[in-house]
Amino acid sequence: MADQLQRPYAAAACLLLLQYLTGGISMSIPDPKYREALIKLETSMQTGGQLVLNDAERRLDSLLFTMKQKEIARPDFPPTMHFFKARHLIRTSPIFNLLKKMPKGGALHVHDFSMVDVEWLVKNVTYRPQCFMCVTDKQSIRFIFSSQLPKPLPHCSPWTLLENLRAKMINITDLDNSIMGNLTLFTDEDPETVYPSQDVVWDRFEQTFLALWGLVTYAPVFRDYYYQGLTQFYMDNVMYLELRALLPEIYELDGSTHDAAWTLKTYQEITRQFTADHPDFYGARIIFTVHRGVNITTMKGVVEKAVKLRRDFTDVMAGFDLVGREDRGRPLWYFREALSLPKNVILPFFFHAGETDLEGTEVDQNLLDALLFNTSRIGHGFALPRHPVAKNISRKRGVALEVCPISNQVLKLVNDMRNHPAAALMLENHPMVISSDDPAMFGACGLSYDFYEAFVGFGGLRSNLGTLKQLAMNSIKYSSLTPEQQKKALALWQRRWDEFVSNNVF
Repeated sequence: MADQLQRPYAAAACLLLLQYLTGGISMSIPDPKYREALIKLETSMQTGGQLVLNDAERRLDSLLFTMKQKEIARPDFPPTMHFFKARHLIRTSPIFNLLKKMPKGGALHVHDFSMVDVEWLVKNVTYRPQCFMCVTDKQSIRFIFSSQLPKPLPHCSPWTLLENLRAKMINITDLDNSIMGNLTLFTDEDPETVYPSQDVVWDRFEQTFLALWGLVTYAPVFRDYYYQGLTQFYMDNVMYLELRALLPEIYELDGSTHDAAWTLKTYQEITRQFTADHPDFYGARIIFTVHRGVNITTMKGVVEKAVKLRRDFTDVMAGFDLVGREDRGRPLWYFREALSLPKNVILPFFFHAGETDLEGTEVDQNLLDALLFNTSRIGHGFALPRHPVAKNISRKRGVALEVCPISNQVLKLVNDMRNHPAAALMLENHPMVISSDDPAMFGACGLSYDFYEAFVGFGGLRSNLGTLKQLAMNSIKYSSLTPEQQKKALALWQRRWDEFVSNNVF
């Protein structure tokens, strides 16, 4: 096979290095061949460093290297600035346009109500009949669909039917833009001024989710929203999705509601419909989530529900996770009794952990606790380099990090992407995948923007086509799919990859 290990290079370099360090080689000026061997050894250790590229891939890799040299030489190098300032620059990048066409495999860390761009929500949802809106005391907005005037909402202005409000306005565009501004963190103003601290940006983040809640939990919208979300990832050449979902009650126009089982079944049905409409899309699975701010009693009940849903929907429900801001929420260890399952119960965990810069705190121990609970993957893992034990365990067990570059920057964990902790982890081929977390909240779409930040930003000049190829394959390897499903998904991806390479080699 073409993707074989470069063992001769690595073995030779290791031998030379061992001889040099143990005094077996004596010289005043090091021989260039030893230097070359060490460079090759380091290159072979990075993500994708042990993949052997075929002739077409090597030609594309050479093209990519030239493109990246020009990109890094730009005075306005996008990874050095906040994504909100860099987005328009990234869109003009030849590398970004190539990455958009690249088959990226799966997106394994995406949240349910932040996967569709907000313009679609405003233009296709808020114009539907019976859509009411009110304005909160915190100058946020709330929505509800109802066949009659809804009951007043505490701390919110009287409900207004949007259809009537728009009929009275001269400039509807301003209203629509204002609504869009409430459904995303993206801003044309200076993001550092608008969001001066983690507390400010997280508070706005949570308000934004509350603002769109009444839109996306309305049954007809819920179905369309999810199908549109799959469409947007599919158009970005993502072939598989693992969605973290709260499985909330979904309501109808008359106020009646559906339970979590109905919600999960609807996800299942729409996924089947989408894959039937798009045969080269492999599918999607759901990771059931709960907010980490709940108490122990509530958590026990939710875990019991998760176990039942997993038993009833094995093919679509991948497992369980806790969501919400780690720094403010309760740590995993607080829920240790609720998360300790009987031996005969199978409920895979996919814990958020290490999405923090609070080194040494109780929250910072979530990484170790996630591994104690045998998490299948680690959401974010931003703090992992500060935990050598957790880092070693995750490597040995093959517990991949779900790295979300833009999310980490927008939520103020890192400023310059070149300084992202994953830069060092990628150089040593630590298990990882690239994902986009909440793309709609950040003014992004799909997965290409995050791949750009990873490849050009913390990948630097060292990352190459092999890096991209390995990251894409990792998204299948570390997915919740069964070994047989992974084999089929990888074969489907490989066909698309070969077409991508042949279509972009000139």
